[in-house]
Amino acid sequence: MVVGEVASPVDLLVIGGGPGGYVAALHAARLGRQVTLVESEALGGTCL
Repeated sequence: MVVGEVASPVDLLVIGGGPGGYVAALHAARLGRQVTLVESEALGGTCL
């Protein structure tokens, strides 16, 4: 676990790396946005 200040600005902060958060972060990154995703568990959540 990393705790501290963000060293660089981001366009989008996604809290949760489940199915919705993971896809949202990927989509925003593909559109050229600087994305930070915060998740305490493994990424991806459940398979739908």
